[in-house]
Amino acid sequence: MTITRRVFLKGGAMAIVGTAAIPSFLSRAAFAADTASQGRKRLVVIFQRGAADGLNIVVPYAESSYYSMRPTIAIPRQNVIDLDGFFGLHPSMASFKPLWDQGHLAIVHAAGSPDTTRSHFDAQDYMESGTPGVKATEDGWLNRALRAGTHVDHDSSFRAVALGSRLPRILSGSSPAVAIDNVNNFGVGGNNKAAQPLANTFEAMYESSVDSILHGTGSETFDAVKMLKAANPGKYNPAPGANYPNGGLGQALKQVAQLIKADLGVEVAFTDVGCWDHHVNEGSVQGQIAQRLQELSQSMSAFWTDLGDLAESTVVVTMSEFGRTARENGNRGTDHGHANVMFVMGGPVHGGRVYGRWPGLAPEQLNEGRDLALTTDFRTVMGEAVYRHLGAKDLNSVFPGFNNNPKAFLNLLA
Repeated sequence: MTITRRVFLKGGAMAIVGTAAIPSFLSRAAFAADTASQGRKRLVVIFQRGAADGLNIVVPYAESSYYSMRPTIAIPRQNVIDLDGFFGLHPSMASFKPLWDQGHLAIVHAAGSPDTTRSHFDAQDYMESGTPGVKATEDGWLNRALRAGTHVDHDSSFRAVALGSRLPRILSGSSPAVAIDNVNNFGVGGNNKAAQPLANTFEAMYESSVDSILHGTGSETFDAVKMLKAANPGKYNPAPGANYPNGGLGQALKQVAQLIKADLGVEVAFTDVGCWDHHVNEGSVQGQIAQRLQELSQSMSAFWTDLGDLAESTVVVTMSEFGRTARENGNRGTDHGHANVMFVMGGPVHGGRVYGRWPGLAPEQLNEGRDLALTTDFRTVMGEAVYRHLGAKDLNSVFPGFNNNPKAFLNLLA
């Protein structure tokens, strides 16, 4: 069942507050909130910081060069979760297989930024600004997508949310966005400044906001969010079967789900997960990468389950600044590479397929003789998400300087 603001307040806040009076605007807004939640579309972006090893995430197990270049860290064929006879998932990502089989999970391989930098800082900056190779860009592409969109909830205080203590580069810009360090205390920040504790600034933050779903004033929005806080977010119970891991990503996505189900007008959300820079002892079936991938897949799978019917209008996309070298190094790890893999999950997704042109891993097919070559620009994937899902038709303003041709989309989304 879809959890609307009306159901949340009835089953959550009122059960705890007890004698608290329901603000008058809730009764006249309940129907509008229910209707809007059904039609609202959401995009969630997850950044894997540190340059994830796409070749050990979605394994080209049918390609012999993969095994010859990775004698100690390759995923053995018998352990790969087969997808299509050529590619397979790392065995730690078993929770993704049902989503794949149901057609809600798609994969784009050999994808990423065309810039050739091997600097984490520069590459992350380029992927968040959406202008690879251009350092002068002041805002982030996800913020620009908000301005280019046609969604009705532009006035929601929670239209754009980042889970973290600071507003990330990708959401910086003129369109309002908030950083929430923890839903339990509603620490918020903006304009790339450190998040401030809620403390006594709660009313000040919301006094001028207008929630278009509630058709209310700033004070009414404050009342609604105060009710959410009174409901003790720390006691939020995910849907049955939504088993979030205890790591940072699992808890971040749990809070995103909570905000979405509370019907606060979330349209875009961003979070990240680090520790993908495996130069030493990366591991194979077990080890560092296995632990990271288990957290990633279980967190996303739990999020999908937790959203229930709302998952049908939600899209989740992953990205990482670049991939790793095709060959393992002398420390049983991998070094900074080029192309990578992206996951696209959601109700509108045409899943159960690996998209993109596979360039091959033969020596002559590698980028600079060492990396998986790039065949799909990440802006093609993200462009399709914001164009078809969020309704941001002016892609030239979202990704300036890029050939934003909808005919080049991979047709990932309905």
